[in-house]
Amino acid sequence: MGVSTSSPEKGMCLVTVDFPPVNALPVKGWYELADAVRAAGRDPENRCVVLAAEGRGFNAGVDIKEMQRDPGHSALIGANRGCYEAFAAVYECEVPVVAAVGGFCLGGGIGLAGNADAIVASDDAVFGLPELDRGALGAATHLARLVPQHLMRALYYTSRTATAQELHAHGSVWKVVPRDELRCAAMELAREIARKDGTLIRLAKAAINGIDPVDVRRSYRFEQGFTFEANLSGVADRVRDTFGAPDTSGAPATEEAPQ
Repeated sequence: MGVSTSSPEKGMCLVTVDFPPVNALPVKGWYELADAVRAAGRDPENRCVVLAAEGRGFNAGVDIKEMQRDPGHSALIGANRGCYEAFAAVYECEVPVVAAVGGFCLGGGIGLAGNADAIVASDDAVFGLPELDRGALGAATHLARLVPQHLMRALYYTSRTATAQELHAHGSVWKVVPRDELRCAAMELAREIARKDGTLIRLAKAAINGIDPVDVRRSYRFEQGFTFEANLSGVADRVRDTFGAPDTSGAPATEEAPQ
């Protein structure tokens, strides 16, 4: 259990997240993920990183139980900072990052996938931000990188999810494959990227980030300020305490608390 790193082929690094039962990450897990991705990008032998997950879904956000056990705000602050670091690590990774998304990709998962360079998804994958149903805000910055502006707003306000097929139609998902072919399909894309010159691919990543129209770190940090306001005012606890029914993604609400 945790975050592991392997080198399946020359020039490729596989970073795998495994936090059963639904990959709702504790504070420590977000930092472990950030460290693993940054280290993979710094390794001069790597030309592409594949970000994958074991289990039922890619990511179900932060671990709400950890937050509920904390009588103060330490877990909230830790989760916010951890998410910020993990999302930034994916975006700033020195080489391209391919996200292999299977099952549910919610809350923090949107932050990771939205900051990846490419996404390969399984045909059962769903993407969404159930933040308003969980007493939280955030990651609209990253959802806006996956779908058009008005769809992002509708998904955010309703807490609905979009399918991998829908995102493929919008051009944000590279390829949709059966679940049992997901890892191979992600590795196939990574393999093609890894064939490029190592120095040139790093320059390409830096150049593309440099022309991005939105500063994802600053915009996400701005969103996080409203999450703190919701928590300090008590409205976040009020909303969090009311949910308990499983959502349509299949991730049990008791474990899922996207940030």
